[in-house]
Amino acid sequence: MIKQLLEGVIGQEDVLNNYNATLIYKELPIEVNGFVFYYHGIYCIIINKLLSYYKKKKTILHELAHIELNQLCQVNKDMFEFYIDKYEDEANKYIKKILNEIK
Repeated sequence: MIKQLLEGVIGQEDVLNNYNATLIYKELPIEVNGFVFYYHGIYCIIINKLLSYYKKKKTILHELAHIELNQLCQVNKDMFEFYIDKYEDEANKYIKKILNEIK
């Protein structure tokens, strides 16, 4: 779905609806761009409202990648925390791969 979003085939709201996700802008510490969590069947994407427009868009894509890669539905939450850097890298590489495919 992220590829379709970046190609302009679908809009951001379509992606959010498909994943049953909500997007919330909050003032966060400057070092935090955003994060996503799963709660009662809903993905909540929190984005730092202090970011620039383009940084917000990039962060939304990154958080959507976590959802699309199914990284939040880990059986053992302790293991998720242990591999957080791995999941961050995977999400970044996934977005980069999609962008290269579109070019």
